[in-house]
Amino acid sequence: MNGATLKYKNYLLTVLLVILAFNFVDRLTLGLVLQEVKVDLSLSDSQLGFLSGIAYALFYSVMGIPLARWADSGNRVTIIALAAAVWSVAVVMCGIAASFTQLLLIRIVIGVGEAGCMPPGHSLIADYFTRAERPRAAAIYSLGAPLSMVIGYFLAGWLNELYGWRLTFILLGLPGLGLAVLAACTLKEPRRAKLPRNAAPELGAASLGAAPFIVARPAAVSFREVCVTLWKNRTFRHLLAGFSALSFFADGILQWQPAFFVRSYGLKTGPLGTWFALIYGVGGLLGTYGGGVWAARHPHNERLHLKVAALLYAGLGLISPFVYLAPNPYEIFALLTVGAVGYYWTFGPCVAAIQTLVSERMRATAFALLYLFVNLVGSGLGPLAIGTLSDLFQPWAGKESLRYALMILSPGYFWVAWHIWRGSATVTADLQAVQAAAVPYGDEASSGPGWCTEEASR
Repeated sequence: MNGATLKYKNYLLTVLLVILAFNFVDRLTLGLVLQEVKVDLSLSDSQLGFLSGIAYALFYSVMGIPLARWADSGNRVTIIALAAAVWSVAVVMCGIAASFTQLLLIRIVIGVGEAGCMPPGHSLIADYFTRAERPRAAAIYSLGAPLSMVIGYFLAGWLNELYGWRLTFILLGLPGLGLAVLAACTLKEPRRAKLPRNAAPELGAASLGAAPFIVARPAAVSFREVCVTLWKNRTFRHLLAGFSALSFFADGILQWQPAFFVRSYGLKTGPLGTWFALIYGVGGLLGTYGGGVWAARHPHNERLHLKVAALLYAGLGLISPFVYLAPNPYEIFALLTVGAVGYYWTFGPCVAAIQTLVSERMRATAFALLYLFVNLVGSGLGPLAIGTLSDLFQPWAGKESLRYALMILSPGYFWVAWHIWRGSATVTADLQAVQAAAVPYGDEASSGPGWCTEEASR
């Protein structure tokens, strides 16, 4: 691999990482300012849970499928750039919403836009990095989540305290427009590259030379074929169930944690945002990068990767309930920091396993289906469930109703751990099956045999 290729691959990861960070920022910001939105628009906790949950997640999930189908055969750079522009404009519009209905409609548009980010991003990264490189590459891309914690919590916390929640959304939405232009102008779609006939697939499209060439364009795969193939993959089924459960508990809890500290401990959003930026931002960055580096030191050992992830989720199930039993917020912050490092440690290895389990021709659609369930079951219902429980507990628990709602859902990480552990038992056999089923693709009629799609052997 030459220096220019390596430089571009690192640049690609950096741009996609920053775009992903701003993909998450609005969700974190909404969670941080829920109490202010509740007071300003006179909303109940159930309405807030609906806004931050199913209203966004339903359209994010449903629109992810057609966008991913486009990404599996089209220009993924174009999709990512357009999606970033759409959601950024909608985030700015949150600042002018004057009612529950208006904010609801804007959240729907945000969900549609943000659906075009992660599936094409994962697919694009997997084309540029080999199987051994993917855990580290996936971990670096996943750094977008904790980076968004730093941006979303620290900036949103102080912007809200200084200027209010409306101007906060406006200021945090504008950078995404610049990122959309940057992606469109500087990122390359490898399917448009000219590939030598004898190019080894592990080199990646960006490293390949000039003519004679073929066009790396994957053959179309029907949606039914994708679904059937994924359903037969036992590891993918367990990862799908595990991540759906994880999203239900983790996203629901995270969305309501700021409101819990505001209500139960009287913290202001500025200091609270700073604490959350340190806990989830710095802790998440360390955990995500550490998990990717560790997995890269054990290449081609997805079974070990998933077993360690399962153990970490079980550990979260043990410590999470104590978060809401601790007598003061600083003990809670210490527990949350430990949990954040363990939680984010799993991202790179688990995402890389999914990238390798699915062939390039259906990779974006596979991730879209994953996010369909993750967001509908998890992000959609998790915040709503906690908001509803909080309303139910309020007659006897008063302002502490949210504490008990959060505590009840905390042991759910054991369910996640069970599915990931089951996935570790089948991942080796499923990877072998993917390798055996690999077929070449390309414009065979005009250009010869094409570029092998087999990912498990890379």
